[in-house]
Parts: sequence; structure tokens; C-alpha cells
Amino acid sequence: MKNKWIVPAIIIAVGLFLLGQRIEQGIVRSKEAVRTVSVKGLSEREVPADKVIWPLVYKELGNDLGTIYRTINTKNTIVINFLKANGISDAEISIAAPGIVDMQAERYGNQSVPYRYNVTSVITVSSNQVEKVRELIVKQASLLEKGVAIVSGDYQYNTQFLFTKLNELKPEMIAEATQNARVAAEKFAKDSDSKLGKISSAYQGQFSIEDRDANTPYLKHVRVVTSVVYYLKN
Repeated sequence: MKNKWIVPAIIIAVGLFLLGQRIEQGIVRSKEAVRTVSVKGLSEREVPADKVIWPLVYKELGNDLGTIYRTINTKNTIVINFLKANGISDAEISIAAPGIVDMQAERYGNQSVPYRYNVTSVITVSSNQVEKVRELIVKQASLLEKGVAIVSGDYQYNTQFLFTKLNELKPEMIAEATQNARVAAEKFAKDSDSKLGKISSAYQGQFSIEDRDANTPYLKHVRVVTSVVYYLKN
């Protein structure tokens, strides 16, 4: 009885073996058939800043806060009149509350300082009139003639030039980056005796906005890199 099942068992085993071989070969052929190339495309623009934030900072020293506050009010008026006379509107000007440092209250301060109070006044211009503000930055020295010495070089009060219209550039730059990626892929396909197929996957990198250089912060360098994977055909 046992012998009559030997032949069918052998046939089944051989069949399963041959089926496994065919499946394995099919998988190998499938893997060999799927070929891709990964490329990157770059798009860059140089654009002018469209917004500026300009803090005008000056300091007052003294021993009597009442006198200092009156002086600050007078000087604030001088600065604001200067700005308005040169085309800056009220909506573009903001005045911060004075910052007061009591030199005698400083724990590690020099107790023999000639003035007790060091008061900082900040008037900030936030405007889309970038070129006009740049002109005023040059002209601000004229405030010295009226007794207002604008402080520069303080890292807390740096002038900022911004570019806020990135969304207007995005479609064109993404299209350009993708096209540049395709050009690179086509070159690779040609060099490998292949033809370029459809896109397998794509990744849009983040946009970056940086100063063009340290001397021209009002000019911005916008950049994006797109990564694209294409199928290759024989």
C-alpha cells in the first residue's frame, strides 16, 4: 500500500521544485527589469528684499529719571519728524518703552560711575519702502546736528532685510528644478544606452533664503533642490 503513494509523491515534489524555480527566476527577471536613476535639479534666484525692519537706537545717561524722560521725549520727536519728512508714515513707525539700567543697582557694577541711569530708546521702522529706508540709513548722520546720536553695531538691534514673496516664486522655481533634474536624467540614460521612463518618485527640498553676501543684505539668494527618481527603459 505504501509503494503506490511513492510515485505520486515524487511527481508532486518535482512539480513543487520546478514551480519554485520558475517563481525564483520570475522574481530575478522582475528585479532586473526595474532600473531607476536618481537625480537632483537646482533652481536659484537673486531677488531684492521687499521689507525692512530698521531700529533707530540711542542712549541717554543721567542721574535724574525725570530729566532723562523729558530729553527722550524731545529726541523721539526729532527722530519721528526726520522719518516723516522723508516719506515714512505713522503706520510704519513704532516706539518701544525706554529700557532703564540702574548702574548703582548692578551687583557687579562700578559704584563710582558718574551717572546712575543708562536709558535706551528704540524707534523701529517696519516698511516695504526698502530703497527709501536704505537712503535714510545713510542720512541718519544728520540727526547728530540735532543732538541725537544713533547707536550702531549693537547685535540686539540689527537692521533686517526680508523677502516675503517666496510663494510667488515657488511654482516657477520648482518647475525649473524639476526640468534641470530631467536634463541630468536624460544625459545619464543616454550614456547608459537606455531610455528615460516615467517618474518613480520625487522630493521637493526646502527653500532657503540667505543674504547674497555680508555687504549687501538687501539682496537675497533663493535656492531649492528637487530630487527625482526616474525609471529607465531598454
